[in-house]
Amino acid sequence: MIVITAPTGNIGRHLLPLLLESAPAHDEALRVIVRDPARLPATVRERVEVITGSHGDADVVDRAFEGADAVFWLVPPDSSLTPEDAYCGFTRPAAKALAAHGVGHVVGVSALGRGTPVADRAGLVTATLAMDDLITGTGVAYRALANPSFFENILEEADSIREKGVFTDTVAADRRSPLVAVADIAAAAAGLLLERSWSGSDSVPVLGPQDLSPDDLARIMTEQLGRPVRYERQPLEELYAGLVGYGLDEAFAQGVVDMKRAKDEGLDAGIARTPGTASPTTFEQWCAQTLKPAVLSR
Repeated sequence: MIVITAPTGNIGRHLLPLLLESAPAHDEALRVIVRDPARLPATVRERVEVITGSHGDADVVDRAFEGADAVFWLVPPDSSLTPEDAYCGFTRPAAKALAAHGVGHVVGVSALGRGTPVADRAGLVTATLAMDDLITGTGVAYRALANPSFFENILEEADSIREKGVFTDTVAADRRSPLVAVADIAAAAAGLLLERSWSGSDSVPVLGPQDLSPDDLARIMTEQLGRPVRYERQPLEELYAGLVGYGLDEAFAQGVVDMKRAKDEGLDAGIARTPGTASPTTFEQWCAQTLKPAVLSR
């Protein structure tokens, strides 16, 4: 039995079809935790056991983890909380349930940065790494998918790209860093969940095929969209003011700012890309398949 949290999220909606396709060959049953089962396609609901509720709720995870062999763990960040509460606070009920039910394996969505000089002052990433430690402390075999920023974050800029030809971030324009497609993260998770010969605790970097700078992204988007796109660097102070203005908890907003600052200081540069850590989807492919329809749909 594999339990999937956040099955309708950015990663979960890619992961669940992969597991549905492969689980019969591995003689695996699937169980999902979801707040609103109606968000799952009817064809999916027919093939999985559904536990309704939040996986931050102790009663929900207690029911969901009973009889489970493996869990896919993803925390949906709650920007109304502090980073510690959003990650570790949310995960503590699950950690107790993992131990109580003797769950053998957990695959979690985490972040790059462990072992770098800025890891202890990287805001949301620091909180995420603390969450990994909390899960490891239960004694389960744990694999933390150590991810850089997602291609999909750029979808938040689709309106600006369409209307102004501009996207923003806070890192230097020439700062090259790894980026990854969420579909590749889902594929890495599926492989680990289905082939559970691993033990102990470790990180699994998912780094995308190459490092790219904001200027590189602008050039590729210009080529793929057939219209000029340029990068504008946003000051961290302006980012913080905007996040608080949108209603985020001040500590959570500071956590975002600290994470962005740490990324500009090399947070994501601590792991070398190898055939084992690279993932296949290029930014060009992602732009053609995902960004271009989003930008040109109006």
